Formats: sequence, C-alpha cells, structure tokens
Amino acid sequence: MKERLQKILARAGITSRRKAEEMILEGRVSVNGSLVLELGTKADAGIDVIELDGMAIGAAENKVYIMLNKPPGYITSVEDPQGRPTVMSLVSGIIERVVPVGRLDYETEGLLVMTNDGDFSQLLQHPRFEVERCYRVKVKGVPTRIVLDKLRAGVFIDNVKTNRCKIKVFSKLDKNSWLEVWLKEGRNRQIRKMFEAVGHEAVRIIRTGFGPLELGALPVGAYRFLNKMEIETIKSFEKTLNKKPPSKPIRKIYKSKVT
Repeated sequence: MKERLQKILARAGITSRRKAEEMILEGRVSVNGSLVLELGTKADAGIDVIELDGMAIGAAENKVYIMLNKPPGYITSVEDPQGRPTVMSLVSGIIERVVPVGRLDYETEGLLVMTNDGDFSQLLQHPRFEVERCYRVKVKGVPTRIVLDKLRAGVFIDNVKTNRCKIKVFSKLDKNSWLEVWLKEGRNRQIRKMFEAVGHEAVRIIRTGFGPLELGALPVGAYRFLNKMEIETIKSFEKTLNKKPPSKPIRKIYKSKVT
C-alpha cells in the first residue's frame, strides 16, 4: 500500500513526521534511486527501495516504547561530535533502534521517552497537543510570591515571552528551595533561563512527568517499557483533538455612523 514518504519514515522510527518532511525537502530521501523533493510523494515500503542519505530503510516491525530516568552528564542525542556520553549507551540492551523523544539538557535529569514510533513521538512533542511536562527544580534562594506570580504569567527569554505555567513551592531550605513547575512548551534550556530571568539560578532540574507518564521510583540510569495503558492513552491524544468542535468564526457587526 502506498503512503506518503514522511509517514513511512516516521513509522520506521527514523524521526518524527515533521522532521521527515524537512529531510525530504533537503534532498536526503530517494525512492528506487530517484531523488524526491516533493512532500506529496508516495511509496510502498514493502515494494519500493526507500533510502535516506544513501541508506535503505524499511518499516519497523516491532514498536518499542521506553521510559528512561536520564542521569546528569548525558547528551540527549543518538551521537555527539564532541564524544560526550549519550543516552543511547543507557539503552544498549535494546535490539531495536530507538531515538529520544525531544531533549533534556546535558545536566537535566529525569523522565525521557525513547521509541522507534515516529507518530507516537509526534503526539508527545507537537505543540498543538499541549502535553504538560512536570519538573522538580532546585533554585538558589527562596522566590517571593511576586516572583512566582511573574513566572506563572510568563517572562521574556531570548526576546520571546514564555507561556503561562503552574508553579508551587515544594520545600524551603536555608539557602535553596525546591519548586514544582508544569510547562506545556519545551524551549531550549527554558527552565534555567526562566529562573535566571528573575534572579534565582536553577541548580538542579528533574523531569518527573510527561503527559500521563510519571517517573515514579525508576532508578537513575535505568529504563522500563511503557505499559499498554500508557501507550494507548498517548495514542488517544489525536482522536481527542479531532473530536473538538471547530471554533466559530467571529462575526463583526458594523454600525453605520450617524451624521
């Protein structure tokens, strides 16, 4: 059965569908030896020879969904040009090729999903699904209520204002405090930059939740397979979104001026 190339690439676990579209437009994908540059191009993964950067790919037979408790000091990438350790070394026992869903900073710890299901990865990452991430954050000092309200309303980082978020104080120490932060966006080093913007350096960040997934008691550096309920809950995101009624257009009422 013929399908769009970006869907085939995503289902094969190569990357997300959105990233696959970029790969096609960059001229990195070919079908039966012919370079493809149009997003509407279709192919049959069971018959056609599909290549990415000259290497043949095929549909992934076994879908794998993993939760890893990422330790600090690991790059969330398949490989690192600088030779730093990547999260791939922590899942070397998995036969299937899995890739990280999104990124966690080098020093950030906690819940990281890895899979070879590109569509599943897209459901967790795409902004339209507004999947909430929960972080436990240790910061220097004790932020005041005014500071916390400012963070909740959004602060400017890299000249762009962050979206509204939820924050609560988890515990207070002599010189530091622990907070819980819930975000529905995942910009580069966002939490560190948010607290830096209000004068409280984030010294430790642990992601404890990602949508319906919870890190729980999973040991640092260990991984587990997602259970059926967790997988199906995430896959239901798209169905839920499609059930939302379309927004009604705003009707403008024009009143004639009385002269």
